[in-house]
Amino acid sequence: MWSDILWKDDVIMDQLIEKFSKLGVDNAPGQESLQDGEGLQLIGEKIPGRPVDFSHGDVNAFEPIPGSLDAFVEGVRSGGEQAYTEYKGRGNIRESLSEKLSTFTNTPISPDTQLIITQGTQGALFLAAGSLIGRGDKVAIVEPDYFANRKLVQFFDGEIVPVALDFLESNGLAGLNLAELEESFKAGVKVFLFSNPNNPTGAIYTADEIRSIAYLAKKYDVSVVVDELYARQIFDGRVYTHLCAQDTIPVNLITIIGPSKTESLSGYRLGVAFGSENIIARMERLQAIVSLRAGGYSQAVLTLWFNEPEGWMEDRIDAHQRIRDDLVKLLHGVEGVKVRKTEAGSYLFVTVPELTVTMREFVKILRFQADVTVTVGTEFGPQFINSFRINFSQDHHFAAEAINRTVQLIERYRRK
Repeated sequence: MWSDILWKDDVIMDQLIEKFSKLGVDNAPGQESLQDGEGLQLIGEKIPGRPVDFSHGDVNAFEPIPGSLDAFVEGVRSGGEQAYTEYKGRGNIRESLSEKLSTFTNTPISPDTQLIITQGTQGALFLAAGSLIGRGDKVAIVEPDYFANRKLVQFFDGEIVPVALDFLESNGLAGLNLAELEESFKAGVKVFLFSNPNNPTGAIYTADEIRSIAYLAKKYDVSVVVDELYARQIFDGRVYTHLCAQDTIPVNLITIIGPSKTESLSGYRLGVAFGSENIIARMERLQAIVSLRAGGYSQAVLTLWFNEPEGWMEDRIDAHQRIRDDLVKLLHGVEGVKVRKTEAGSYLFVTVPELTVTMREFVKILRFQADVTVTVGTEFGPQFINSFRINFSQDHHFAAEAINRTVQLIERYRRK
């Protein structure tokens, strides 16, 4: 009897070890300092230059919305009313957000039943996944797409069903394989997670693609979570289509958005999710036991979101578009390098020719020999072994210098 109990304990422990091993953070954005240079095959001298961390945006180069600190301080001065808000966020702030987001998405949103303020959009994604994914549930994710999607499905004991995004040969589309998506829905997928604009490629789903996703999800009763974090930073005058604004939408639909990237408010850890009432209610209950609420004082900063000074957002988009154009030009000038000219956000997903080292090794070499930090491509799908992602929300001059150093190392390690 005791041996059976001990055996069961060992099995459970092994399962937990395996579960958490899949959540490895060493190669995730912002975690590169955990890596060491032991065993690297270094060629040539170190290339001098100012360190550039492309794993996330530089909030010194692109500062937060003017007045953010003042709004935070005002929240502090409000005292307990702001410190101890409802779990889903302070009522007057939710009312303001519902008005702004309803206008932005052309979708009516109830501040009382259809919206929750979360600990960043990452927190919103965790709450949505935890409210929709059960053990054994099939969950469709796009490859490549945001690195946490895969890990969340694994954490909640779901079964990953990958759907390809042919982002390099898209003919004006984002490139989602809709036939493959429908087959996954037919095969029993319960939840579909994706980002629009896509992270890491910056591709925007066309209106036809979004309508098809909405139609298929409704037809097969699939719940959808769409991450629209970069929906405000759109380049070249492109049209952005919100899934929640379609005539036909799935019964369970959650849209996630926040001010952490385009508006450089990442340090305040603010996100918003809105959509189906029953799922928002679940997310509130889950947040109540995970973190209680988004930081009360930080919530006050949301009063500035969608209320920036005149011309501020347009200038920011223009500056990022200029950086994008210069970096893409540099990368397209390298034989064998492929990159889609991102349509939104601040990411480039770069595919390089065959090297004499693995991409994981090259990413380390790049950091040790050129002071350039990028995110390894396999974070966004296991097949992207020759790719890396950069966030070009950086000082323009230093970003270009860092790409030049990166190109030099690609040439050093190119397989002849």
